[in-house]
Amino acid sequence: MALWQGKSKRKPTGGRLVSSRGKRKFEISREKQFTKIGRQSLKHYRGRGASSKTCMLMAEYANVVDKKNKTIQKSKILNVTVNPADPNYVQRNIINKGARIKTELGDAIVTSRPGQDGAINAVLVES
Repeated sequence: MALWQGKSKRKPTGGRLVSSRGKRKFEISREKQFTKIGRQSLKHYRGRGASSKTCMLMAEYANVVDKKNKTIQKSKILNVTVNPADPNYVQRNIINKGARIKTELGDAIVTSRPGQDGAINAVLVES
């Protein structure tokens, strides 16, 4: 089933809005693809105006920033501990922005958008 991002058939007041045209192909969005833990896998999408997005389907490593030492290290992701977007994402090990992941260096919070950027950047949490 296609996801449609067009105008609603209802007014903000709840009344019916008569549309002057039908649906258009450019109003269709793509299905959600979640970033999970595993061997790295990327998918490239062509955006409007020939722009491109790189979606990360699977990730094994994260670029972790240590604010105390002011260093950046590549660290292996062990699992997802907390995900404020959806508690079910923790059980399924889905990574998105704001998720807290357990790495070899310690707990870190993801600051990038893996579904848009194609990389996982995280900041180490001081415990």
